Amino acid sequence: MSAIDMPRQRLVYRDPDTQPSYMDRTERSAHQPAARPDPSPSRIKYRLERIWLTPLYRSLIRTGLPIAIVVGLVANHFSDPEVQARLAQSVTNARTMIENRPEFAVNLMQVQGGSAVVSKQVREAIPMVFPVSSLQLDLAALKEKIEAIDAVKSADVFLRGGVLDVEIVERVPALVWRGADHLELVDSFGARAGVLETREGYLELPLILGKGAQDHAGQALRLLAAAGPLADRIRGLRRVGERRWDVMLDRGQIIQLPVNRPVAALERVVALQRARDLLGRDVTVVDMRDGRRPVLRLTAAAVEELHRLRAIADGESET
Repeated sequence: MSAIDMPRQRLVYRDPDTQPSYMDRTERSAHQPAARPDPSPSRIKYRLERIWLTPLYRSLIRTGLPIAIVVGLVANHFSDPEVQARLAQSVTNARTMIENRPEFAVNLMQVQGGSAVVSKQVREAIPMVFPVSSLQLDLAALKEKIEAIDAVKSADVFLRGGVLDVEIVERVPALVWRGADHLELVDSFGARAGVLETREGYLELPLILGKGAQDHAGQALRLLAAAGPLADRIRGLRRVGERRWDVMLDRGQIIQLPVNRPVAALERVVALQRARDLLGRDVTVVDMRDGRRPVLRLTAAAVEELHRLRAIADGESET
C-alpha cells in the first residue's frame, strides 16, 4: 500500500510522562465496574407507596373496590324494567304460596262479651269472607275499628287455632240524652253508647237534655241519686246555658238549681218537701239559684186566690 492510499491519521502529541497511552486506557476501562442506577424512588412512586401504607386506603382498595364493582354490576342488572318485573312477580308468588298454606288459615270469627245487637255491629264493622290467611290480618287495625263502635268500651282481638276471637267490653247505658234532632245513649262517663230513634226499650233510663248535658253525665247521676222521694216524679234534667241544671218534674213543676253545689241545693228542696210538702202545693217553680233561700213561683189560680185573701184581710183590718 502506498503512502497515498493510507488513511489519514490525526497526529496528537502526547507527553509520555503525564498522559496514559492508548493501551493503558483500554486496559483500565476493561477492569473498571459499570455505574449502578440511582436507588432512590421517583416522586410519583414515593407518593403511591405512602398511600398504600395508609390502612384506610388499603382497606378501600382491597375491600371497597371489589364491593363497589359487584354492587355496580348488580345495580346495572336490576335496572332493567323486565328484570324488576320478574323479581316482583317472583316475590308475589312466593308470598301468596306461603299465605295460602292451611296452617295460616282463619275459618271463622267469634265475638264474646257483648249483646246480640253489639255482636251484629261488630261483624258489620269488619266484614270478612272466610277462610282468610292470618298473615293478611292486621289485628291492630281490626281492634281500632271495633272500638270505634259507640257501644264498645274496649276490645281485644286474638288468633286462636284458626279462629278470630274478639272479646269486647260493652258500654253500659246510664242516661238518654236528647240532642237537637236525635237521641243518644250515654254511659256514666258521658261517652256515647248508641243512637236511638225512639226511647222504646229504654224508658227506665233517665232523660237529660240541653247542649253539653252529656258531658256532665256524672253530675246528673248524682242529682238523680239525691232526689230521694222526688225520684219517681222526675221527668228529666235540663242543662241550661251549659252552666247549670233544671230538674223537670211531673205536673209541670221545675226546680232551678244553682251553678255551684247543685246537689246540696236539691237536697234542701227534698228536705222542704218532706217537712212542708212544698211541691204538693200550687207551685210551678222552685228557684234555688240565690243559694240563701228558695224563691217560689205560684200558678195563676194560686196567685188570684192569694190576692183575694189579701184583699179580704185588708178589708177586715180597715173595719
